[in-house]
Amino acid sequence: MSHHLDSPNARKDVRLDISDLYVFRGEQATVFVMNVNHSIATEVTGHQVPAGCHPEARYEFKIDTNGDAVEDLGYRFTFGEMGADGSQTLRLHRLTGAEATDHDAEGAVIAHGVTGETVTTEDGLRLWAGKAGDPFWIEPDVLHAIGHALTDGTRADLSSWTPAEAKNLFAGQTVYSIVLEVPDDQLLSAAGADRRIGVWAVANLATDAGGWRQINRAGHPMIHPLLTQYDEELGNRLNATRPADDTVNYGAIVTDRVAAVVAAYGTAQDPQAYGEAVAAKLLPDVLPYTVGTSATYGYNELNGRSLTDNAPDVMFSLATNTAFTIGLTRDSVTAKPITRFPYVPPAA
Repeated sequence: MSHHLDSPNARKDVRLDISDLYVFRGEQATVFVMNVNHSIATEVTGHQVPAGCHPEARYEFKIDTNGDAVEDLGYRFTFGEMGADGSQTLRLHRLTGAEATDHDAEGAVIAHGVTGETVTTEDGLRLWAGKAGDPFWIEPDVLHAIGHALTDGTRADLSSWTPAEAKNLFAGQTVYSIVLEVPDDQLLSAAGADRRIGVWAVANLATDAGGWRQINRAGHPMIHPLLTQYDEELGNRLNATRPADDTVNYGAIVTDRVAAVVAAYGTAQDPQAYGEAVAAKLLPDVLPYTVGTSATYGYNELNGRSLTDNAPDVMFSLATNTAFTIGLTRDSVTAKPITRFPYVPPAA
């Protein structure tokens, strides 16, 4: 799981659980994808979970354009109640400047439509939301072994597992995808000369007091599986806080846990220094991307994330400083991404 069911608060209503964030070059512009409400929750919880997106929530792509891990631009989706035909109305709000950091700000409504249908605005944005196949893959035995290693400061115990036994836990599963394609000029007008942006996604829920509570956030893939599988209190804290505070809040945790694992593997001359380098690379938890380029979440470069990047191998190798494989590739995904908008795999 990348961020699937990553904390107790997210599991209370999986419509608010962001499983993955993707940022990549599309047919025409920059594409942002947020996946929520994973179908595996029904198997995990033992009861049918509500379909679609939460009608009392706000789902937002937050974009930092100057490298300070504070949002300068936001694209916020809201949804209506589920209709008898299984569809929901949707609205897209754009927030800029100070509004982008304000939970209570409304921004400007720039599009509206219905789930399952593509909406195109006059200035070139395209949006789509609906049920889709999950393009992510993970091997559960390796996942749990890595989680224990980072929690306990040990090597990953895979003594009873071989790559030949690998199975994709999410094969045949579905998600609800929120897809937004933004023309480059709308991003570059605020970005610097390097064309770099930082992206994260959040899900906020209305409170009884009239405000908003941040339930989930996602930037880099695999952060929660690495750090919070067996530390749920940390999972709730990570989800509720801001990227700008990540280094202060979590830098020492990432450093120490990675250092302990690397020391157990014996793969770094100075494990503490290696842990600090990993923390500096992953925090703040914001997905970096250079507008107009091909996305690659790989060993040598973290530049956005395509729908077919092998994030588990990359992140597990980074955390252990060891060539790590879960024994799976994109071929293990049953529903494949498509090359045209909205890009996400059709739901089976």
